[in-house]
Amino acid sequence: MAPTNLIGVPFDALKAALAEAGVAERAVGMRARQLWNWAYVHGAQDFASMSNLAKDFRGSMASRFSLARPEIVTEQISSDGTRKWLLRGAGGSEFETVFIPEPGRGTLCVSSQVGCTLNCRFCHTGTQRLVRNLTPQEIVGQVMVARDALNDWPSTGENRRLTNVVMMGMGEPLYNFENVKAALAIVADGDGLALSRRRITLSTAGVVPMIKRAGDEIGSSLAISLHAARDDVRDVIVPLNKKYPIAELLQACRDYPGVSNARRITFEYVMLKNLNDSLADARELVRVIRGIPAKINLIPFNPWPGAPYECSDWAQIEKFADVVNRAGYASPVRTPRGRDIMAACGQLKSESVKQRASERMAELRSQELARMPT
Repeated sequence: MAPTNLIGVPFDALKAALAEAGVAERAVGMRARQLWNWAYVHGAQDFASMSNLAKDFRGSMASRFSLARPEIVTEQISSDGTRKWLLRGAGGSEFETVFIPEPGRGTLCVSSQVGCTLNCRFCHTGTQRLVRNLTPQEIVGQVMVARDALNDWPSTGENRRLTNVVMMGMGEPLYNFENVKAALAIVADGDGLALSRRRITLSTAGVVPMIKRAGDEIGSSLAISLHAARDDVRDVIVPLNKKYPIAELLQACRDYPGVSNARRITFEYVMLKNLNDSLADARELVRVIRGIPAKINLIPFNPWPGAPYECSDWAQIEKFADVVNRAGYASPVRTPRGRDIMAACGQLKSESVKQRASERMAELRSQELARMPT
């Protein structure tokens, strides 16, 4: 039987696993804390490296458990220093994660699903059907893969290169709520991967019923993939808007637990030429978010093969930003990063494709017919 992977397992479940493995009840808590520290503070990839644990205990653990990360299929490094990993998880499903280095900080863009159900028209991931949700092990594993590659252990050390995590990769995090919640609890654990919740941002396209729950139970910063200030436009580019229109979404933002001028909501707004980039659009954006402590990230559209849109002209983006700035909102224009390796915002897509049973059967029948004599 394959060893049980302990990465992504909650602390209480880790204690239960150790008890089942024969660790004495009086020692379970201590052993669990030791393993937790080695895994998440020091980034241990095997039990043999845990030098302060007895050799026979390490051998016993290695025979039952593992600390495996997702398999790295490929790693690409952009000319601007951005790194993208294509990772393989259980059953061969593939997903991507991206590290973006900046002066004084480094942000990891983490995926929550293989594929996506939302079909946002400007997003490359949206052209790939949903394969499945990622597990807590696979979500936490993305952070650990990045830290391994960056030689960024211990997690509690100074001058860490990976300082921020954004749930902005493949998939809609709020459609994988329980797994995302479990993973981010480990990422934010001061005795674990040790990232402050203020340095963790969850981005949603607007799954309104789950937003308050995310604030209560996850407690991260919130980003909204808004991209339009009018329902008629957003219905097209973010089809989820037909279910949860802008007014409902923005009310959920006003009600988000802990929102304040010190903890603003980020609205992401991709700039699409002649679609959502007029000065009238800018004024409408300012109007609809009035009263919400917020900043607006303006994102030049990042092209991908077959994309139906073009990026707004730079001069138009600057005029749009000026309207938003004059209304009192910070509106930085996000510098595209990693475009040359398809790692920029909206460009992520793996090659994993879900095949339904009927499709597999049809393929088998076709192969059988091809082998039959004519």
